[in-house]
Amino acid sequence: MRSQKNVVHDVVVRVMSDVILQGLPAQVNPQCRVLVLGSMPGAISLHEARYYAHPRNRFWPVMAALCGFDATLDYTQRMQLLQRAGVGVWDVIGQCRRSGSLDASIVRGSEVANPLPALMAGLPELQVIACNGGAAHAAFQRWVQPALPVVAVALPVLALPSTSPANAAWSLPRLLEAWGQLRPWLGAPEPPTARSCGG
Repeated sequence: MRSQKNVVHDVVVRVMSDVILQGLPAQVNPQCRVLVLGSMPGAISLHEARYYAHPRNRFWPVMAALCGFDATLDYTQRMQLLQRAGVGVWDVIGQCRRSGSLDASIVRGSEVANPLPALMAGLPELQVIACNGGAAHAAFQRWVQPALPVVAVALPVLALPSTSPANAAWSLPRLLEAWGQLRPWLGAPEPPTARSCGG
């Protein structure tokens, strides 16, 4: 006989898979050179409305090390410094049904891709696409690549190992080495320029 806990879990999964999840807005400025794409934000990220909010996700430690800022800063500061280093963040999937946080739990056929071709067409300095994990790369190839404008077709698309805690086989040093491929396109974030008050 199944336990009450298992029954409740199955009910929650069924309810979640019937709810259409809405992703987060793009965090990209016009000077973006590196566009990092996930598949779809996890449950914690959606709940907190923050990219890579799971405390064991290695995205922020990796990007802080590569871009030269403190990974313990608050979210707003981290995102500002990431963008100053030339990095934008979004996801391939904008809407879907999913029973949990894992990419494997996304209900096939429920996915709606974000309008990435239109976004990329408005980024004149974009030089590389970095997919955070195999699921993001597969989703990009399936929904985005066929619709890319001609100017964006030649952009390199890197399939980088996922920073998710589910990818436990990859240690932080291994992730840093792999994501280090982005270094040629990254710039250390500069402090904001002080405005003159003189007239």
